[in-house]
Amino acid sequence: MKPPLPLPLPLPSSPTITIPDDSCGTFRVLVGVTGSVAALKVPLLVSQLLELPGVRVKERRDHKYQAFGIPRKKIQMHSIYRPTCVVRAWDTSRPLLFCPAMNTAMWHHPITSRQVDILKEFGYVEIPCIAKKLVCGDQGKGAMAEVSTIVDVVKQYVQKAAESPQEGAGQVL
Repeated sequence: MKPPLPLPLPLPSSPTITIPDDSCGTFRVLVGVTGSVAALKVPLLVSQLLELPGVRVKERRDHKYQAFGIPRKKIQMHSIYRPTCVVRAWDTSRPLLFCPAMNTAMWHHPITSRQVDILKEFGYVEIPCIAKKLVCGDQGKGAMAEVSTIVDVVKQYVQKAAESPQEGAGQVL
């Protein structure tokens, strides 16, 4: 067994999409971005998520974490805007999707695969990064998945929950 590591969660530079559900049949989507060139795709991602029926997206720095099922006492005020803190307080019975995005050297570093494995052990779902020429000039794996791919995965969760609200809510595909 591998020794436990202190982990920065989620992976560096990875948009995190959490899909908290509620009894109104609406999915609230929390998009957390920890940095990278991939952040430039966030407006396109959010606009396409808004097109999905049953999805509600809010863009507010001061949104209320309690609306997402996270008790405010778990979030310290000095770190309230850090997506990693939201992930650490996240109810692991609810879906959480993560989209790694980094340069190729970072992607191939041994700790990255261990971090991805740990996130998967929590039940979180990876939307894998892709290989292409990166902005830094590297050619290889590390680019965030295409927006259409991410939206398609979110759509699967929304459809599953709509088909069986009690069973689909909070389930991982």
